[in-house]
Amino acid sequence: MEIRRFGPGHRRAEGPPGTKGVAGALLLSDERGVVTEVAFGPYAMIQPHANEANTALFVVISGGGYVQVGDERARVNHGEAVLWPPGILHGAYTDGTEMRAIIVEFAGTDEPAVVDATATEAQAHGGATKATGALAERQRTRDEYDSHEGEPW
Repeated sequence: MEIRRFGPGHRRAEGPPGTKGVAGALLLSDERGVVTEVAFGPYAMIQPHANEANTALFVVISGGGYVQVGDERARVNHGEAVLWPPGILHGAYTDGTEMRAIIVEFAGTDEPAVVDATATEAQAHGGATKATGALAERQRTRDEYDSHEGEPW
């Protein structure tokens, strides 16, 4: 058994040129693809870029932020995933919040059919479905708390 560690203490600066405030840990890299855990600090960004040779799935596991695919931008929250097709500009950023994600890069450009087939199979068995979402409401910090409102939490 091999245990791969990631998270705080196991990350390094990660991303294509222009990336800022993002650290990551490589979990797997072989002929099938690459799996990376990434952590975005507040106001962090993976600069929009295109990968000609692969499809990627950006899976938000905590927090939230924004993603871009081509000219389209959308808010994402934990529990949501975005498909980054090959040859299309894509990126992600935060606006004062933090976000953690797993990026799964599939080898080859024909992988969307595999991803779609997996999703269809999961739906047939009561699993994952395509969803829309929004960022969770930002929690106030103690500095933003008005003491006239009663107990802080």
